[in-house]
Amino acid sequence: MKNMEFDKSLEFAVILAWRDLVAGDQLLSARVEYESRRGMPVDLVTVWTFRSWGYQDRVCDYWTSASPAHPMGVRFSNNYHSDRLTTALDFIMKNQDQFPRPADAWRPHFVLVQPPLAELVAQAAAWMAEIQAAAKPAAGTPAKGGRLASSRHGSNGAASGPRITTITANGSCVADRSGFPGGPWCR
Repeated sequence: MKNMEFDKSLEFAVILAWRDLVAGDQLLSARVEYESRRGMPVDLVTVWTFRSWGYQDRVCDYWTSASPAHPMGVRFSNNYHSDRLTTALDFIMKNQDQFPRPADAWRPHFVLVQPPLAELVAQAAAWMAEIQAAAKPAAGTPAKGGRLASSRHGSNGAASGPRITTITANGSCVADRSGFPGGPWCR
């Protein structure tokens, strides 16, 4: 699963935690938001869930830096907690240089995730096993530090509205540049 894009890695993080996010009523979809500046790593990722009747809950924020307003790392909200999501987001955010971002990564991004099929859950689990195995240092080899490297990205002259990527139940992606997060997500 080399060269996995940043958006796909965030999708897999949510898929791995899907069962942790379903509480009581039916979870219709989840959304991961991030924004970055050219040449800079993403500093904040926010995960949301969407339920029947348009209800949405903030699941967590992940910050790569600390401030008086927030700690570094994952911070769950609304009684959510997921060790799987914590582990995946921690790896992704500390290793952003391994996940290429879209050419227009400097704009706001929304990665929408629909309830996953078993095949996608298996792919996400295999990805996590692969990255955990790769992260374990060989005997006598020092572990890689948690430093952040600048992310890879391209540039283009596209409009500056948000980029929305819809991840459908079968794993296909549909890009939507409308910038309307309340619009239809599956096509």
